[in-house]
Amino acid sequence: MAEVRISVRHLVEFVKKSGSIDSRMGEPDRAVLGTKIHKKLQKEAGEGYESEVPLAFECEEKGIQFCIHGRADGIVDGELIDEIKTTHVATIDFEGEGAEVHWAQVILYGYFYAVQEKKESIRLRLTYFHLEEEAISRFERTMTLAEMEQFFKELIEEFAEFAKLMHDFREERRETIKHIDFPYPDYRKGQRELSIAVYRTIAAKEKLFCEAPTGIGKTISTLFPAIKAIGEEKTEKIFYLTAKTATRQVAEDAVQELKRQKMRLKSTTITAKDKICFLTERRCNPEDCEFARGYFDRINLALFDLLKHEDTLSREVIEVYARKHTVCPFELSLDAALFSDLIICDYNYVFDPTVYLRRFFADTNGRYTFLIDEAHNLVDRAKEMYSAALSKRQVLDVLRKVPKQDKKLHRALDQLNKKMLEISKEVTSETGEWVQKEALKSFNEKVYAFQEVAQEWLGKEISTDTHQAVLELFFEARSYGKIAEFYDEHYQTLVEAKKDTQIKQLCLDPSKLLAERMELGTGSILFSATFSPLDYYTKLLGGETDTSRLSFPSPFRMEHLQVLTLSYIDTRFKGRASSYASIAETLFKMVEAKRGNYLFFFPSYAYMDEVYRRFSDAHPDVETRIQEPNMPEEARTEFVEAFQEGHAVAGFAILGGAFSEGVDLKGTRLIGAAIVSVGLAQPNRALDLVKAHFDEREAASGYRYAYQIPGMNKVLQAAGRVIRGEQDRGIVLLIDQRFNEPRYVSEFPRHWQNWKSVSSPKVLDRELARFWNFAYTLGDGFSGEEQAEKND
Repeated sequence: MAEVRISVRHLVEFVKKSGSIDSRMGEPDRAVLGTKIHKKLQKEAGEGYESEVPLAFECEEKGIQFCIHGRADGIVDGELIDEIKTTHVATIDFEGEGAEVHWAQVILYGYFYAVQEKKESIRLRLTYFHLEEEAISRFERTMTLAEMEQFFKELIEEFAEFAKLMHDFREERRETIKHIDFPYPDYRKGQRELSIAVYRTIAAKEKLFCEAPTGIGKTISTLFPAIKAIGEEKTEKIFYLTAKTATRQVAEDAVQELKRQKMRLKSTTITAKDKICFLTERRCNPEDCEFARGYFDRINLALFDLLKHEDTLSREVIEVYARKHTVCPFELSLDAALFSDLIICDYNYVFDPTVYLRRFFADTNGRYTFLIDEAHNLVDRAKEMYSAALSKRQVLDVLRKVPKQDKKLHRALDQLNKKMLEISKEVTSETGEWVQKEALKSFNEKVYAFQEVAQEWLGKEISTDTHQAVLELFFEARSYGKIAEFYDEHYQTLVEAKKDTQIKQLCLDPSKLLAERMELGTGSILFSATFSPLDYYTKLLGGETDTSRLSFPSPFRMEHLQVLTLSYIDTRFKGRASSYASIAETLFKMVEAKRGNYLFFFPSYAYMDEVYRRFSDAHPDVETRIQEPNMPEEARTEFVEAFQEGHAVAGFAILGGAFSEGVDLKGTRLIGAAIVSVGLAQPNRALDLVKAHFDEREAASGYRYAYQIPGMNKVLQAAGRVIRGEQDRGIVLLIDQRFNEPRYVSEFPRHWQNWKSVSSPKVLDRELARFWNFAYTLGDGFSGEEQAEKND
């Protein structure tokens, strides 16, 4: 017989929760706050009050054995069950006698206790602690055993319908996963070894860092063994984490390949709230959004319908069912994820401390597997997620909008503003900056004080422009306060007082925090095509000295790609202006040597625009495309679609931007790339602090960690756009004298061993001609049109 274990809270919230979504209140971290209040009230209750009493009950319904478990907040003298809740609703505004969902929870505890102790009736109490007033409201009722039994029976019957649907699906899932095979006739070089390593890592509940160059097929090589592990109950759920939308699509496609073998698997793709929202301007409250209004009254029917009829819960599918049942599509995707085997989503849903999926991770660690794709991106993303800043200008703007009649809020804002002014006076006029290693504890206290007062004010005020301004600052302050909890030797405080005063908590090394987040699951596989040097990424992404590491060679023949480093062009900032004309002419030589599609990558828009102008003026007959700042998704799609087989397009793009990663132009859709500069970020105070941090810990490693390796990774990603398949041929120009220096050559991947240094334009002409002539002897990697050109 099937067995379902579920907590009392989750059971009653699933069946009894009602009402609307409303983000205007800005809820705090209830788990942390609630625990503190519970302990306070339990301690004050005195003798005869037994706290945190474990209770469980088993029953059979619709062929399923249920085990419902939980902890009663308090049992008083064996006669009264007490359930404690925290609320921001003031006592004078508290209507009725408590929320139905809260009564459901205490009734179940009362029923379980009455059965256990053979009692015919019992007293039940809801205790509400009102946070702002620090006042207590209590509501009591007495129920007989028969009344509680009837209540429980109706509750479990409703839930059992859903549980049976999911149980029957899981049985079918387990059987179908047994019979799936690797979806392609043969494994590519390294693919089988990677799949085995992933499976063993999941089974052993460990971590694996893996460099798997383009062509190995890392997506299917990680998903296939992870899904097999689900079928064998070695893991419960897979989180496939990505940094970019395009990578999510690749994961979805890989799952569809397996589903062609009639595999049953529930997979949900979580799309960002702003992207999937049906409103022109997102307003998550019942007054402005019909999809938020009454959401919890309709969600169970929507979920039942969705999960009964669909296995692949893509953005498009979620939107169809959300419109059908008039529910928020983003929240629907989150609720559906609870019942899914595979969740495809952005890094932040696991790692970001302010937006991570609390419904999975707040209570306890699960048997989850994290597949972290293109994990080289996680270093910078993690530094951003674990850093925070507050702006004095924003504080002052909100202060001016809040009337003085709102004494508590106005005073909290005024004190926060004055504290920021006081701190800004520590900044010297020469640099406009001030740095210290210790946290600003006195400032943090003002931030926390504002949070508490703003929370109370937001709960009472109706939506106005002032309400929205306070709410936005509240979210910023809450994020700052959350990061302050992490502050340790891996952080520094940076105060910038220029046009505005900004106080920043900068995370210089996220390794400890990432390691803690990965402990929320039981196994993590971090992989990327550009994960070199592997020791660097293992160290910064939460690995240990004994963490498993794998590095695979490229599966493609080395001679299919020619890398040329140009030693005669200097792209360093001081001499950059003198390089525009020579780079434009070099790019034309590349285009002229072989007709086809090319991408040219630059370190900045200003540099790119200067070279583009000279290139297009000198060669107006060459079809070009250029990346614009803040290109919308439609424009980015048009840019990529211009690169078609048989065409000849020269694309100008930003190194590290939208087109240097995640763009898959196979065959002759791209036959070459030129990369201008070694990808170093513009020097800034934050990166200099990272440099100094690692210089202290590892002699002379700071510059490499802060600037060189991240820059080189951008270069490797951009170069990786060229060879995407076994028949592809292509050339990469590295335009910067520094690429010939040993410190950069040492970072070249193994499949660049045949790189050549080019000392003049004449030598470049010769090398380009030599490669393309040689490329024709390597097989049928070109179209019939190109073979005809060869014969001519």
